[in-house]
Amino acid sequence: MSKVMKEMISTLAYLLGVLCLTWLVITFVGQRTEVDGSSMEPMLTDGDNLIVDKITYRFSDPKRFDIIVFPFKQEKNTYYIKRIIGLPGETVQIDLQGNIYINGELLPENYGREVIAPEHVGIAVEPIVLGEDEYFVMGDNRNNSTDSRTESVGNIHGDDIVGRAWVRIWPLSKLGILKHQ
Repeated sequence: MSKVMKEMISTLAYLLGVLCLTWLVITFVGQRTEVDGSSMEPMLTDGDNLIVDKITYRFSDPKRFDIIVFPFKQEKNTYYIKRIIGLPGETVQIDLQGNIYINGELLPENYGREVIAPEHVGIAVEPIVLGEDEYFVMGDNRNNSTDSRTESVGNIHGDDIVGRAWVRIWPLSKLGILKHQ
């Protein structure tokens, strides 16, 4: 075999190895995703880039207030980013003053951008009992978020959680490096 042929095979094997490693990382460890919309403001804004940790929940359960990524069942290739409010086995309810209750006790939290308006309480005006593997999620921009308060999203099953938001990477446009036209 000629030296050129050996070099080509070596390069091809290297590239194949890099592609396999990249696929493994994206599938099982983490991936980049972009925030589209304002439902998580002020924590996350439209255009923010995130690294989603896909490995932590293989070894531990999601925790209250984690920000998670999950598929929106009504639209293919659409993923939502929301904060966990209710955990499996809990009962979640929101009164018309915008107070969130977990198992009948007021939830002490300050992630919400504003008080939930009565017209945005949604189905949570009635107690929602979460199943063994179900989570209740909400956007931080409580009056501008489609989340578990709507029937189109509802409770999120643990198997549907892609991962948790781990690191925010500022888009180049926010750093002044790249300007949108």
